[in-house]
Amino acid sequence: MAASDMQEVPFVKQLAANDRPTRDAAVSSLRTFLSGRRQLSSLDLLKLWKGLFFCVWMSDRPRTQQRLIVDLAGLVEVLPDQNALPFLEAFWTTIAREWTGIDALRMDKFLLLVRSYLRASFCYLAERNWDVKTVEDYANILSAIPLSIADAKIPNGLRYHVIDIFVDELDASDQPRKSTIDLGLVLRPLRELASKSPTKSVRLRVKEALADERLIDWNEKTRGDIGVVEPDVGEVDEWNGFE
Repeated sequence: MAASDMQEVPFVKQLAANDRPTRDAAVSSLRTFLSGRRQLSSLDLLKLWKGLFFCVWMSDRPRTQQRLIVDLAGLVEVLPDQNALPFLEAFWTTIAREWTGIDALRMDKFLLLVRSYLRASFCYLAERNWDVKTVEDYANILSAIPLSIADAKIPNGLRYHVIDIFVDELDASDQPRKSTIDLGLVLRPLRELASKSPTKSVRLRVKEALADERLIDWNEKTRGDIGVVEPDVGEVDEWNGFE
């Protein structure tokens, strides 16, 4: 489907409507639309996510927001495999681009959106038995966008949020601990940030996340096996001014 065709799909424009019934109907139509599509271009998906972003932006009242976010996160489960990771990449690209423009009154619902999508993405991987190639491809997306080491355009606020919720949502997606998850591969974006980020506060935040006791549970792994990094006492005590 060409990008111009995507713009002509009626419900795409309705995603940012002011009234809830119209938005809800548009999300329902979108599930049907996405589940039947064989392939969508990256431009199609970015245009779609622009509409979805403002759908959340316009949503008011906590219950309405929560319901909408749950519905949007549920889109991942209906996507054909060839569209799932590109759809997630378009999500992260859109969130990173728009993050600094989110005002304080709207930030909570976008924090929830990010949390919900991180969990949905891990659940997608879990449903595919943590296929190594799929996990690696998604890890590359995380490393390139929300957990990028060097891209100055990625807001640290988004980085911090993803770091803080990473283990929570991974834990929620694999509660039985019976999977064949390659935890080292899943944690690779965090481990790279912990060792290579030029920002000390980011390195410390990641090391705290990687010290989470829950990371020992998977497949009886030890900290060394999965690359868990203990906070460095010397680095914590050191202060070189504000970054």
